[in-house]
Amino acid sequence: MTSSGVAARHDGGAALRLLRDGELTVEGRLVDASNTTLRGVLTLDGLSARCVYKPVRGERPLWDFPDGTLAGREVAAYLVSEATGWDLVPPTVLRDGPFGSGSCQLWIEEPPDVEPLVGFVPAAAVPPRWFPIAAARDDDGTAYALAHADDPRLARLAVLDAVINNADRKGGHVLSGPDDRIYGVDHGVSFHVEEKLRTVLWGWAGRSLPADAVDMLGRLSRQVAGPLGEELAEHLTLGEIAELAARIDRLCESGRFPEPSPDWPAVPWPPI
Repeated sequence: MTSSGVAARHDGGAALRLLRDGELTVEGRLVDASNTTLRGVLTLDGLSARCVYKPVRGERPLWDFPDGTLAGREVAAYLVSEATGWDLVPPTVLRDGPFGSGSCQLWIEEPPDVEPLVGFVPAAAVPPRWFPIAAARDDDGTAYALAHADDPRLARLAVLDAVINNADRKGGHVLSGPDDRIYGVDHGVSFHVEEKLRTVLWGWAGRSLPADAVDMLGRLSRQVAGPLGEELAEHLTLGEIAELAARIDRLCESGRFPEPSPDWPAVPWPPI
């Protein structure tokens, strides 16, 4: 199915109109997801695009996220991504659908010949300019490394994850889209008031942030204190917004990527 250029050009305004107002028809369920995750088709004024629809009623209760909804956190991650100016999260809205209110996110169709930026590679043959993150072995005992590319697009995503306190950055949550862009998806377990960063993107841990990231964080801090904070209050608690602001300030002050904590698993399971 084509999307009349909406997804291919990532026309944010057209995509948001389609997500908010388009007729939503469910195609099927993504069975590997832990919460109800549906693929659908949106149509409006001659435009059509696929989407990911996550109804609130299909969410499994999480003891450490008792407030708000996972769907609301998906939308909050998009709002923060937009505020960075880096366009790292596909357009996402909260809307009504066939199974009630839920998040609705533009589907990103990966090119068929795309080269993964994160994955398991032979331990003795980690590609040049890749960071090994963790050691692994297959059923035959062959040594592999969980690794990712030293790619500035991934570095930006790692900064975003540190900002939103993403507890579930798996390799499969990093998508390659049109125009040589990458996107992060699945942010339902983000924004916790306690540090819970779990990610496969630890390659820059402890290193200095890029200059553009430091500039972005300064702008983002001011936005959280203003209109962005008001938007986020529709999806997050006041405590979560206050801690978001504090994390941004800590990143600005340190000027470095965070390092893994010894107090919780640093890499999500499964990592891909």
